[in-house]
Amino acid sequence: QVQLVESGGGLVQAGGSLRLSCAASGRTVSTYAMGWFRQAPGKEREFVAAISWSGGTTNYRDSVKGRFTISRDNAGVYLQMNSLKPEDTAVYYCAADPNIAILNRYWGQGTQVTVSS
Repeated sequence: QVQLVESGGGLVQAGGSLRLSCAASGRTVSTYAMGWFRQAPGKEREFVAAISWSGGTTNYRDSVKGRFTISRDNAGVYLQMNSLKPEDTAVYYCAADPNIAILNRYWGQGTQVTVSS
């Protein structure tokens, strides 16, 4: 069983930065791809970024490229978010899966990110 616990969300002004953390526990999580999704009010959950189990491969949605950076270590996965925009406001969820192309086997509870204009 894999457990994921997000932290680091909050309220920030446009142009500011936040660093999200996702603490991962479970025997096999180090062999899983991990990633971040987000869901804004009234919208569907959308992919944000993913990283392979080795850290050697990363993927980002186009709207966050150059602003967000995903990384991982033995403790979990992180999302450094810079130059935040009001449209980045959402609940951010951590996910883990053996397959980086699927990335939906395990989910965290989410952390709220609010960017004010």
